[in-house]
Amino acid sequence: MRLSVPGPRSLAGQLFAMQAVLIAVVVAGYALFSYVSDRSQAEEAATRQARAVARSVADSPSVLAATRTADPSAELQPYALKVMRDTEVDFITIMDPRGIRWTHPDPRQIGQTFQGHTDKALRGQTFTETYTGTLGPSVRAVTPIQDGPRVVGLVSAGIRVDEITQRVQGQLTALLGVAAGALVLGAVGTYVINARLRRHTHGMNAAELSRMHDYHQAALHAVREGLLMLDGQYRVALINDGGRELLGVAGDVVGRSVAELGLPAPLTGALLASEPRVDEVHLTASRVLVINTSPVSGGERRGTVVTLRDVTELQSLMGELDSERGFTQALRSQAHEAANRLHTVVSLIELGRAEEAVEFATAELELAQALTDQVVAAVSEPVLAALLLGKTAQANERGVELMVSEDSSLDDGLLPETLPARDLVTILGNLIDNAVDAAQGSVGARVTVAAYTQGSDDAPELVLRVSDTGPGVDPEHAEAVFQRGFSTKPAGPGGRGLGLALVRQTSQRHGGSLTVAEADGGGAEFEVRLPLRESGTAAEDVTSQVTAARGAGGDA
Repeated sequence: MRLSVPGPRSLAGQLFAMQAVLIAVVVAGYALFSYVSDRSQAEEAATRQARAVARSVADSPSVLAATRTADPSAELQPYALKVMRDTEVDFITIMDPRGIRWTHPDPRQIGQTFQGHTDKALRGQTFTETYTGTLGPSVRAVTPIQDGPRVVGLVSAGIRVDEITQRVQGQLTALLGVAAGALVLGAVGTYVINARLRRHTHGMNAAELSRMHDYHQAALHAVREGLLMLDGQYRVALINDGGRELLGVAGDVVGRSVAELGLPAPLTGALLASEPRVDEVHLTASRVLVINTSPVSGGERRGTVVTLRDVTELQSLMGELDSERGFTQALRSQAHEAANRLHTVVSLIELGRAEEAVEFATAELELAQALTDQVVAAVSEPVLAALLLGKTAQANERGVELMVSEDSSLDDGLLPETLPARDLVTILGNLIDNAVDAAQGSVGARVTVAAYTQGSDDAPELVLRVSDTGPGVDPEHAEAVFQRGFSTKPAGPGGRGLGLALVRQTSQRHGGSLTVAEADGGGAEFEVRLPLRESGTAAEDVTSQVTAARGAGGDA
């Protein structure tokens, strides 16, 4: 035979059992208390009833008159039986001072000696006692019949203990019925409440809920992605460590509104939106975040679950990848042009025009070398020089001339370690791409780039300026162009409106600034200023290099 071991009861089941036992204990305790109390009250009532009946009989003139006759039983026995029936007592015994009975419910006991105490009654006192007589245990009262000061007889009236118990049992039966009804009603109410609780706890017991809570806390702190939960009033109900780090919030933010967290306006608007958001890109002061929001509803809006992913490095890598693709396209185009030039040289040689072939090849080589020399002479920092050469080729492919201004001067090794080359590529690459887009198709399409250092010895700064011959920036949009998603061009496959926002974010992360103004001769001019500050010896090295650059005539 297979025995099944029951598993742990659910929390709802345990609560139901506990409440049912509690109700049963309370009802049983009340029933016991009521039984004891009612029995005591019943005994007191029986004692008062027996005393009142005994005194009434003893004070009756007919009883006193009957005691003076030769046969008191003849008159007193019918009278005692009638009074017993009228007063609902179990016995009334009238006797002479010696205790010889004149009346008794059992006629055979008449003439016998009364069983009980009579001393106090013979002294003229009325008293009560519980005594076992011929009818069993009873609560009785004994009082004297007085003819003036003389005691001429005694009267005892009593109620059997069994009769008192039956009275209490009748009351107890009614009480138990009410208690049973209360227990059933309480059990039904408890079952209904706990059935609802079971639905909310999914039938899990306390240990399972505790374990789920531990898993929940461990998962929240383990995941690197940010998790933010908002209640129906858009207040923070829960936020994990990753969410605090990605949003840049500190302290106790639970219970605070999203609008009070100091987040960028577009990000705050996305969190406050009632509709779900899927893979939206948003910028904070130092990060590029992808957010997803999903409302929590159960017949009514209960809140919002927000997930946050950091794609700052991914976005930078995508920018570098775009640059690499541009370089590849430029190299492919240059390879195509080089092949055309090579075919031209070969054809000239085959035609016996060797001198013209040498002249043509030399001119092309000098032109390419002049472009390289121009860029390297102005900007010898290798990453920026390579970026400018590649962007120059890209711009030429699109019919835009990219020039490095004469006042550009940026030596190799001048930039501190706190200003990585990747961030410079992000800043300058996005500015040039936007400028080429703006200048393309204009008359004399041209983009001019300037890169130099200036400022005092204590506070040197790097200046990157990019201007174009495009339509320029409407003054009304001078601030909006730096917001994510803003663009005056139709959206492409990858979307638009992120480049300038990334430039501003990167600039602000390094304590710099980004401004836009109207360029000389029309178009737009974007200028980035980045402080070149480091602590200790590194700062001194940067300052000395800036000073040396100025001595060489590099300052603008």
